[in-house]
Amino acid sequence: MSHNHLSLFPAVRMGLRIGLLAIILAVLAGPAGAHAASVDAGRQVFAQCAACHSVDGRNGVGPSLKGVLGRRAGTVPGFRYSRALKTSGKTWDADTLSAYVANPQAVVPGNHMPFSGLPDAGERADLLAYLATLK
Repeated sequence: MSHNHLSLFPAVRMGLRIGLLAIILAVLAGPAGAHAASVDAGRQVFAQCAACHSVDGRNGVGPSLKGVLGRRAGTVPGFRYSRALKTSGKTWDADTLSAYVANPQAVVPGNHMPFSGLPDAGERADLLAYLATLK
């Protein structure tokens, strides 16, 4: 084998490294069109909820959403929940709350929240990012 052929191996190895790096970066970036949740955008989405829900701990037509993530459904003191929600056995983690906001009646049939749902997954991600700040 001539010396010229041996000099190609470092170039091939470098090409493989660059290709592998590109694959790793693509995987870390997530699927095409993935939505990076925004707290500020979530605050704007919350405007749809604000007619019934507060974020300061006071109940209104709906229960306060302050500290909602991690809380058992139907447990805010002083709020009168539907039987369906009180007995749902759900805890509001990100997945459960997102599904509920998308279609409340499908997740907890018989609940009394007069909201048909928020179908946009990006808006729900933004809303959850905002709600997560309300400790």
